[in-house]
Amino acid sequence: MTENNIQEELVVNNQKIRVVIINGREYISLTDLARYADPDEPKIPIQNWMRNKDVVLYLGLWEKIHNKSFKGVEFDTFKNNSGSNMFRISPQTWIKNTDAIGIISRSGRYDGGTYAVSDIAFEFASWLSPEFKLYLITEFQRLKKSEAYQNKLDWHASRVLTKINYLVHTDAVKNYIVPKLTEKQKRYVYQEEADLLNVALFGMTAKEWRDSNKELSKDGNIRDYTDLIHLVILNNLENINAELIKMNIPQRDRLIKLNDIARTQMNLLISNNYNIINNNSKEFIP
Repeated sequence: MTENNIQEELVVNNQKIRVVIINGREYISLTDLARYADPDEPKIPIQNWMRNKDVVLYLGLWEKIHNKSFKGVEFDTFKNNSGSNMFRISPQTWIKNTDAIGIISRSGRYDGGTYAVSDIAFEFASWLSPEFKLYLITEFQRLKKSEAYQNKLDWHASRVLTKINYLVHTDAVKNYIVPKLTEKQKRYVYQEEADLLNVALFGMTAKEWRDSNKELSKDGNIRDYTDLIHLVILNNLENINAELIKMNIPQRDRLIKLNDIARTQMNLLISNNYNIINNNSKEFIP
């Protein structure tokens, strides 16, 4: 799993259905749902469903409610042509021409295919089979209530917050450290400050982690493979280091202070039974 999305899997009537969360929005695989009707050519049921005029109207209404960038003029063309024997449409055509977000198309060996938000996916499942739709809704609701799924959402939220706080961190570097450096030093300062946090929390630099985890490093970095408790502390260290930089405290002294803070917070969270969750199928222990 990458830092930008979460992937889960449902089993509906012995049919595996992938669910991904991208930028905080849940999508269900229409490709997997379509295999219920056509295991060999799942794109055909999707295209046949989208040819229906009522479906086009539903898709357009969903986009108008949820998508400020939806292209209404282009949608009108689809609406006027839908329902005729000559009308043809694919998810890719729909997305490209209308800037739709309710349906997405992904490439990839393991997570490729067509996905849709649950509102749309349930409509497609109902078109395939009302019984299949009910089973899908039941399994989807069960997934959303599961503790493991919620922990993954918490991890993802913390990872996003870490990225936001990193902007505060780099802004402090830019304004308080960079002006004092030579041109050569400026090329390395941001990585050095990022590694200052890595060493304070994980006990290693990003390069040292990559060298020790060559396979994992192909899909992410040290922060993508850590657990929730480390992300919580990392968020705090980024803000603290930004303030220490503004106070002109030398890097070596900041490292010692940040490491002490990391140890204190780690012990505090563990002693209070803070739930430590590793959010990845691949194990990484810092």
